[in-house]
Amino acid sequence: QVQLVESGGGLVQAGGSLRLSCAASGRTVRSYAMAWFRQAPGKEREFVVAISWSGGNTYYVDSVKGRFTISRDNAKKTVYLQMNSLKPEDTAVYYCAAAPQIATMTSEYDYWGQGTQVTVSS
Repeated sequence: QVQLVESGGGLVQAGGSLRLSCAASGRTVRSYAMAWFRQAPGKEREFVVAISWSGGNTYYVDSVKGRFTISRDNAKKTVYLQMNSLKPEDTAVYYCAAAPQIATMTSEYDYWGQGTQVTVSS
């Protein structure tokens, strides 16, 4: 069993930065690919970025390329999402998820955190 707990969300002005963290528990979590998804009010949950178990491969949605960076520290069982140059359209609840391999579909992910709110004011 894998449990995921996100933190680091908050309110920030457009152009600002936030760093999200996802702390994982479970013996096998180091072998999982990890991802961040987000869900804005009235919209479906969407893929943002994923990282392979080794950290060697990453995949970003086009809208965040060059602004967001995902990383992981397997010793700490923690995944990070550094978000720079934030825009009002980045406002959403951000979820951490774990899957056997890197993927972009929500159905591919077995474990989910409870989410953390990110609000970007204009």
